[in-house]
Amino acid sequence: MLFNVALLAAVVAAADTIMPADLVVDDTANIVAVAKTLASGAMSYYNGTANYSGTLPAPYYWWESGALLGAMLDYSYYTNDTTYDEIIATGIMDNVGPDNDFIVPAQELDEGNDDQAFWVFTALTAAEHNFTQPAALTPAGVPTWLDISINAWNNMVARWNTTMCSGGFTWQIYANNFNGLDYKNSASNGGIFLISARLALLTGNKTYVDWATKIWDWTDAVGIIDSHYNVFDGTDSATNCTQINPLSFSYQNGIFLYGAAAMAKQTGDAVWKTRAEGLLGAAALFFSPEKNATNIMWEHACEGVGTCTKDMKAFKGFLSRFMYSAAKVMPSLAPNITAYMQTSAKAAGKACSGPNIDGAPSANGTTCGQKWYVGGFDGSVGLGQEMCALETVHGLIALNDVLAAANPPPAATTTTAAPSPSASKKSGAAGLAPLDLRWTILSIVCALFVWGMA
Repeated sequence: MLFNVALLAAVVAAADTIMPADLVVDDTANIVAVAKTLASGAMSYYNGTANYSGTLPAPYYWWESGALLGAMLDYSYYTNDTTYDEIIATGIMDNVGPDNDFIVPAQELDEGNDDQAFWVFTALTAAEHNFTQPAALTPAGVPTWLDISINAWNNMVARWNTTMCSGGFTWQIYANNFNGLDYKNSASNGGIFLISARLALLTGNKTYVDWATKIWDWTDAVGIIDSHYNVFDGTDSATNCTQINPLSFSYQNGIFLYGAAAMAKQTGDAVWKTRAEGLLGAAALFFSPEKNATNIMWEHACEGVGTCTKDMKAFKGFLSRFMYSAAKVMPSLAPNITAYMQTSAKAAGKACSGPNIDGAPSANGTTCGQKWYVGGFDGSVGLGQEMCALETVHGLIALNDVLAAANPPPAATTTTAAPSPSASKKSGAAGLAPLDLRWTILSIVCALFVWGMA
């Protein structure tokens, strides 16, 4: 009898596990199951608990903890899997800092404007999803997710720098990080642009609209965004922002895409719709790296030449997140974004088929690689690889919801369906719907269980 009980538990557990390589992009139950596997892989890098804010192992930086928690907020929201919710909440609340604005003294050597921005993205996501703040973590006087986001925004916009280049935000905040005090990068300016646009949507306050417009106009004027909507890495105030660093990474495009789409929804102004469409058009650079890899995402600045850093290996996931989020606020973008993400998600699933080599804590057989266009696992492991696959896969649920809302099924009728002609007497069960393998196995095992009881 004990053998049969153990067998039942093992079969049910195995039946609920779907390998990423078996992803079906239009089957929500399948997507959820694959996302669950990938979420476990991503969280295997994080040592936090419901009672303790975790850290990531070196060489991952503080900002990526915030990015991971943001990815997990969306995972929880779209899959309804609350397994990690208390860990997420603890991780966020333990990093808001003494003024509840994500300025954390212990992170002074690592924190720049773009680092702070990723934590604010996470707080905004919590506000947008009405994510619960556990009572144990929110004693009297602790602000809401929205208030924390507003506190951070107030802290950030105070650093608008007109000393050189007539405006813009520098990469770094503190004087001891002098290498970035002259550099005005797209991630920092785009990050505060996106925060402003999302706060405009959440509050309706025109101040945020005005700031988003101001940041866009400056970024466009100095050439960080060009006339074709390509988004470049940044410019240096040492040259009065006359020279542009031509490197371009996927998430930089995504930040401005999501922000422009949010502004289009908030303002109703056609110029923002045009900008969002232009940015999505420019995002084609991050897809189709080879003739036989159409619509598969890649980090074109570094993947092809093998120079991606640990940070860069997470960027594709952020592009996915910002793309499906843009489609939610501007549904006309959804068909083209879905075409990209369905193909990329399937390719990512095939890439998440590797062993847990090189110290990867993810599960053996589902460890994710970096290059999705090679048709399988490429041997490159890390947190970024896990996050990229996760965000691309669970983003399909958001996109499928947007498309379903735009194309609702026809109204149901009361007409009685005719018997299936395939269910003939000769064919017997030919007209029956295929049985779910899990229930078939479960029935067999239950029979074994009853037999064992006899």
